[in-house]
Amino acid sequence: MSKPVVLLFSGQGAQVVGMGKDLAAVSTGARELLERADAALDFSLTSVMFDGPAEELTRTSRCQPALYVHGLACLAALKERVPGLNVVAAAGLSLGEFTAHAAAGTFGFEEGLRLVARRGLFMEEACEATQGSMIAMLGGEEEAIRQLAQDCDVDMANFNTPGQIVLSGAKENIVRTAAVARERGLRGKELPVAGAYHSRLMISAQAKLAAELPSVPLATPAFPVVCNLEARPVSEADDIRRTLECQVTRSVRWAQSMEWLLQQGYERFLELGPGGQLAAMLGRIRKGTAVHSVSDPASLESALAFLSDTPT
Repeated sequence: MSKPVVLLFSGQGAQVVGMGKDLAAVSTGARELLERADAALDFSLTSVMFDGPAEELTRTSRCQPALYVHGLACLAALKERVPGLNVVAAAGLSLGEFTAHAAAGTFGFEEGLRLVARRGLFMEEACEATQGSMIAMLGGEEEAIRQLAQDCDVDMANFNTPGQIVLSGAKENIVRTAAVARERGLRGKELPVAGAYHSRLMISAQAKLAAELPSVPLATPAFPVVCNLEARPVSEADDIRRTLECQVTRSVRWAQSMEWLLQQGYERFLELGPGGQLAAMLGRIRKGTAVHSVSDPASLESALAFLSDTPT
């Protein structure tokens, strides 16, 4: 059995054309999951993942199921190489929370995939019906950023790391937020996104997801899954449904979620998904944390050494 490890799953924005193609070539488990994904959906997800184009993969209704499947394909490939993988907890950024629950057996692969595909579609529809945007605030005290959000009528979308809080709201309000931030000596960077995720502009998507969730059978997770909404593990079915529903319009408390995991004494983390953003954020939350990203055959191979060595 490997050393205890916490799994972290990527959120929207991490997607990249070609994701999963090389894993499918070397892993039977990954390949089978990708084939099951195509069979479960009414379009070829693997075609979009493998070949793009980037504009199609970036669509909310495409990238969310793509990241869900890719994260679980990475896990399947890893388990082939490490049959005694000792997972002690999991978390996922926004969409990645659904992947974490699938990894924990809260719901089946296909059930979760169809739910994620619907979530992505609902959020895409909400983006098309509104004019929204997001801005990352870099540095600055949380109190000052909360005041900025209140004054500009935008929402606190993501607490990613100490020093990075993302605000979300109507496009004109985000433009105003950027201007007011400059006046107050705060640094902000508007993000190239399709809409105002994790804000009140997603309320229609939340309502539609709430109608879908009761039809999905839920089991008790095999290990703790930390929810974005409250930065704590959830295990009861009603609690899981509530937190998955509410995170569509509420803040992603990622930094607090990582702090909870670190406070439990967990020392080793594996990010499953493209890009390495979660590993980078964890390094800013607690410098020196042992974390490794798996997204392709090369990083899969190096994960074997990471799982056998003691943290430094």
